[in-house]
Order: sequence, then C-alpha cells, then structure tokens
Amino acid sequence: MQQEINHHYLRKQARWENLWFYQKTVTLYDMTVVFCRRFLPAYGDRTVDQMVQAARSGKQNIVEGSADGVTSTEMEAKLLNVARASIKELKEDYLDYLRSHKLTLWDESHPRYIGMQHFCQKHNKVEEYEPYFERWTDEEMANAAVTLCCMVDTMMQTYQKKKEKEFVTDGGIKERMTAARLGFRSDRKEELESAYRETNTLRTRIQQLEQENALLRQQLEKGK
Repeated sequence: MQQEINHHYLRKQARWENLWFYQKTVTLYDMTVVFCRRFLPAYGDRTVDQMVQAARSGKQNIVEGSADGVTSTEMEAKLLNVARASIKELKEDYLDYLRSHKLTLWDESHPRYIGMQHFCQKHNKVEEYEPYFERWTDEEMANAAVTLCCMVDTMMQTYQKKKEKEFVTDGGIKERMTAARLGFRSDRKEELESAYRETNTLRTRIQQLEQENALLRQQLEKGK
C-alpha cells in the first residue's frame, strides 16, 4: 500500500491575533485615535495624522509580515522591522507631547511608575484599556502609551530572535522546497525498493509453486 507523502515547503502562518505584542499594538492604535481627538487640534496639526499613521503602521505591518512569512522569511523580517520603527516613531511623538506641554515622564522614581508597568504587562487587549480612554488625563494616557511602546519593542525583539533561529534551522523557502523535493524522492525510492523486494519474493514463491506442481504431475503420472 502506498504511503501518504507529506512534505511541506510552506511555513505555518503565525496567528498574529494571538501575539501579545500585536494585541498591544491594537490597543495603541485605538488609544492614539482617542488621544488625538481629546488633546490635539482637530485641524491644522500634522502631528495627528503622523501619530495615527504610525500606530496603524505598527499594527498592520505585523499582520502583513506574518502573512508574507509563509513564503518569505526575508519579507517577514523587513515588515516586522517596519512595524518596530513605526512604534518607535509613535513613542517619540508621545515623548514630544509630554516635553512640549511640560508634563512629567514617569520614570522609576515616580510613584505611579510601577503601577503603570504592572497594568500594561498584565493587560494586552484594547477592551481592558477602553474604560480609561475618556478618564485618563493627557499625562496619564501619554505615559501609558510610552510604556506600551517600550513593551511592544522588547517583545518584538524576542520574537524576531526566535524567527532568526527558525531560519537558521529550517532555512528559507528555497531550502524548504529542496528538502521537500528530496523528501519526496526519498519516499519514492523507498516505495520502489519495497515494491522490488515484494516482486522478488513473489517470483521466488511462484517458482516454488511451479516446482511443487511439477512434482505433483510426476507423481500422478507414475500412479496411472
């Protein structure tokens, strides 16, 4: 019976919606939209478009990178780098806002720093932040956004290192296609060798049966 051949050269697509750093970028996007609506001018300030676009770019490039990663490790790496760069740009915009409005950037010495860190570490999904979007002051929201940006960047670095190890182990699509072809050929060779052995066994058995039949015919002839 022919064995099923199961050699794949396409990589399994990452479920980006389950990645914590992706969930945090969704939160950052929605948070940024609300922040700009509440605290920045509705017209005449290019910062609004830049911040919203940077937040969207961070989120979207994770999705596109994960999808393209099925066939291209190189494209996935490039798009994830674009996502990281966009999140860094967004972080700078929030830092600029805090500085230009004479607000406090919460560091380790700030009494609310640890609480904000713990909250952002524990919560990823936008639904967990939405109740605060209309309650936080601009200082609170900007510091939450900066914290999320830093966490996303750190998480993405770890994720990219994991992807680098996978590339070293499994190779790119050309290497995987070659492995798939070699695996297919190996299976076919094994199947042919098995069929050859089985054929030889059957031939030997047929010869034995023919010899047995010849002896039986001889015995019948003598008995007549």
